[in-house]
Amino acid sequence: MEGTKNEITIPIAIIIAGLLIAGALFFTLRSPNGGGDKARATGPEGIRALFGKQDGDKPAPSAPAPATASLAIRAVNPDSDHVLGNPNAEIVIVEYSDLECPFCRVFHQTLARIMEEYGKGGSVAWVYRHFPLAQLHTKAQREAEATECAAELGGNIGFWKYTNRIFEVTPSNDGLDLARLPAIAAEIGLDRKAFEACLSSGRHTSRIETEYTEATSAGGRGTPFNILLLRKPLSESKKQELLPLFERYRDPRDGSLPIAFSADNARMMLSGALPYELMKVVLDTILK
Repeated sequence: MEGTKNEITIPIAIIIAGLLIAGALFFTLRSPNGGGDKARATGPEGIRALFGKQDGDKPAPSAPAPATASLAIRAVNPDSDHVLGNPNAEIVIVEYSDLECPFCRVFHQTLARIMEEYGKGGSVAWVYRHFPLAQLHTKAQREAEATECAAELGGNIGFWKYTNRIFEVTPSNDGLDLARLPAIAAEIGLDRKAFEACLSSGRHTSRIETEYTEATSAGGRGTPFNILLLRKPLSESKKQELLPLFERYRDPRDGSLPIAFSADNARMMLSGALPYELMKVVLDTILK
């Protein structure tokens, strides 16, 4: 396991920088006049006022969001992937996540809220794949394997129950006692002894490593890392409508945005713990 991951060169400094940027995506939601303006911002124009350029912001580097062919990932398979919603939805959000990442913990709740609003109508689906950053979170790999054991014993429902519970109880940043993993399985109604046998076998290790490699090959450098699979390719006009929403989140080092598009505009990358309000505008723009 370690050999496989060490072959993928992701310096710790880059990962930490990526996480800090992801944190900024969540924690810098603000308006010049504090919460009052945020509370009054409604509809697409109001949200754009929150996430677009504001008076006093420094000019952003004029670097475009590049077409990125590396956003290619394996097709979603309802028989083996962990899917919430209609796998043939107009938008399928494939999330690569780390169970000990504090930003993933926040974004997990954001996507749960998204599914409450968009999943029931079949317009958005959520696929969970693993991206444990062992350099930062030594326990994340084991926890990822535990979720796969939950899936083995409890199916898709067991996987999501177990994953939700992990994010509920972990303090993040390796704060969860791994001895608690079997107890969590019992809490959600799984056979504890069968779970312990599965976890000790290590038979799901290769799956975790495969998904980790897939995420890095697609351009993932931090978590959460998301690829949106679109039933209809984005038009140029919609791309130009989306890009200004991310201007304030450009990476100050190179001017890059936490959004990118595949060459065929049928896939879109979103990186970091993006707030619900921004995710909602993105989805509404794509779906309209």
